[in-house]
Amino acid sequence: MSIVPHTNRRDFLKLAAASGGGLLIGFNWTNAQAQPAVLDATSAEALAASIEFNSYLSISPQGVVTIFSPNPEVGQGIKTAFPIVVAEELDVDWKQVKVAQAPLDTVKFQRQVAGGSGSIPHSWKRLRQAGATTRQLFINTAAKRWGVDATACTTNSGTVIHTASGKKLTYGELAEEASKMPTPTDVPLKDPKDFKLIGSTIRNVDNKEIITGKPLFGVDFYRDGMLFAVIKRPEAFGLKLKSVDAVAAKAMPGIVDVVTFDNSVAVLGKSTWQVLKAREALKVTYEKEAALESTADHDRIFDELLNGSTATVRRQDGDVEAAFKNAAKVIKSEYQCPFLPHSPMEPMNFFAHVRPDGAELIGPTQTPERARGDAAKFLNLPQEKITVEMTRMGGGFGRRLATDFVMEAVKVSALAKAPVKVMWTREDDMTGGDYRPAVKYRFEAALDAEGTMIGYKLRGAGINAGNPTREHNFPSGTVANLLIDSAEHKSPITTGPWRAPITNFLAYAEQAFLDEVATAAGKDPIAFRLDLLEKAKKSPVGDVKYDIDRMIAVTKLAAEKANWGKAKTADGKAVAQGFSLYYSHLSYVAQIGEVTMKNGKPELTKIIAAVDCGIVINQSGARQQVMGGVVDGIGHAMYGNLSFKDGAPEQANFNTYKMIRMANVPAVEVHFVDNGIEPTGLGEPALPPTGGAVANAIFKATGKRLYKQPFVEQDVLKGLS
Repeated sequence: MSIVPHTNRRDFLKLAAASGGGLLIGFNWTNAQAQPAVLDATSAEALAASIEFNSYLSISPQGVVTIFSPNPEVGQGIKTAFPIVVAEELDVDWKQVKVAQAPLDTVKFQRQVAGGSGSIPHSWKRLRQAGATTRQLFINTAAKRWGVDATACTTNSGTVIHTASGKKLTYGELAEEASKMPTPTDVPLKDPKDFKLIGSTIRNVDNKEIITGKPLFGVDFYRDGMLFAVIKRPEAFGLKLKSVDAVAAKAMPGIVDVVTFDNSVAVLGKSTWQVLKAREALKVTYEKEAALESTADHDRIFDELLNGSTATVRRQDGDVEAAFKNAAKVIKSEYQCPFLPHSPMEPMNFFAHVRPDGAELIGPTQTPERARGDAAKFLNLPQEKITVEMTRMGGGFGRRLATDFVMEAVKVSALAKAPVKVMWTREDDMTGGDYRPAVKYRFEAALDAEGTMIGYKLRGAGINAGNPTREHNFPSGTVANLLIDSAEHKSPITTGPWRAPITNFLAYAEQAFLDEVATAAGKDPIAFRLDLLEKAKKSPVGDVKYDIDRMIAVTKLAAEKANWGKAKTADGKAVAQGFSLYYSHLSYVAQIGEVTMKNGKPELTKIIAAVDCGIVINQSGARQQVMGGVVDGIGHAMYGNLSFKDGAPEQANFNTYKMIRMANVPAVEVHFVDNGIEPTGLGEPALPPTGGAVANAIFKATGKRLYKQPFVEQDVLKGLS
């Protein structure tokens, strides 16, 4: 296995041509039909431009297979997973495969987005069909040369074999001839039992480059002659730029210019150090444009929203009022979470070179098409005049779905009339907005005399959260009388998607509350949930938009693997266990947290995760995604807190904003449900249930419930580091 370094489309086509002519296959992801053409060094780019491809597969005469991976790589492993799917159906040895990152090209590709855990579900069939069609093309070519029926031939590791005679030809040997053959149609796909690559363990294609420090990330990008820029943004949300005195800054060494745009000031120079020092010399004044909100204001606003009468009804089943009026017992609890920054290890950065006739954009973005569209609109240029090249990203978690940092580079380059790379510091990144919304929930449950939940209420109050509920998720469909509504406060504090949007906190709150309800009903927490699911399976209430059988299966797998209710430490002491279950982004995850007491404080020692994401493409990548989601879920539930004072974040770097450390990470055990269902996403689904598993295990160990995040600021955990 080898990797083609980060490159652009022209370089890739030259690569394909330089491989000795070779066969370049275009995958049309709409119909997955391959369209072949032999490319030489002079015609490669022209021919590619004239054929409406959506993805490429190049096979050299030496049998080297090069696959262009179109989606942004943000650490979710898509740059490895996509080629695995193609290579599986193509039936080539993974050692023969090279992978290259594609630039943005919406004519040749679809859904070049890293978000919503949607890349694999969207592309699974298309990628398989593309590989299978190409494999059949080589079989047909070899059969014609040998004068035999194609059905008498098979393939193995990039070689076509005539079974009866033992004749063999490699794909490389057939490439030129195959390019003149008609494209096969209605090609069958492999039976999953015959998979060789899918389901195996394959290393990430960029591992070596990452470990050896090769320039893969946006922050690494450099071009001779470019200027570096840093931005001075308002110090608080709700402030408007009033005046700028840049005399001292402009006089400093290496500074080329200082420009003002929108509500910001950019300092341009020849090095990051020089522009950072010059930014400190700026004298900027602001005026108030909107309310300068503090966390204390948000606490008050939450209570007003939860107690108000203007909530929007999201779902209503049965007669909720009657259920609560006739209940034998009512449980009521509130859960609250703070704003959170995304905190990727690589702060925001982007390169732009705006010219009169077009623009070139290069950097880490989860939404390259959106970046191009926003740039085109601002520059009043056709989109085809703007190129976007994607680098690997040092984390995104939803932050790089936005294009504010891209547009800063575009605007500054346009003003400076020069190629510019905008760089953010860690402080810029944490105070620059687009946070996870702060939310507060109120849950209520009505139980009858037998401990059956006959009524359920949820009100979500969010700050710039839109709808902070997921009204069709579990337990909707399992309770006869249900009301889910929401209310929102519009704030000048900017918010946006944060890994597993909304569900990243809602799942914890819901699962902690259901645990509390199960306790009040005198029932085992897992048995309580299974009872709800079994009843819904027989007689669902309203729309059920999740698969009940899959939720039941993943729950039982987690209970089995964790030895639920019977787990003990090595020295025979009982382990406190907490259960959590959630469905998001088409996948199902059940988790059991394990806690033991140490020096009078609960210590999280293990998380057991059972996951149903359908067919696992890459065991290595899938496990890393689940483990990473669990660790992220623990870290932000336990430690993350961004508070505000007069519109300004009170935490600006990791000395005041705590991230999870290696010493805080428990053992994480991952198990996958093997059901042969088409694969779904994994970038987000493992995070939402984690907080609930941790909180419920802590309750089991201490008898204390956790109603607010971060957990370490609550009484039961105070003093933990």
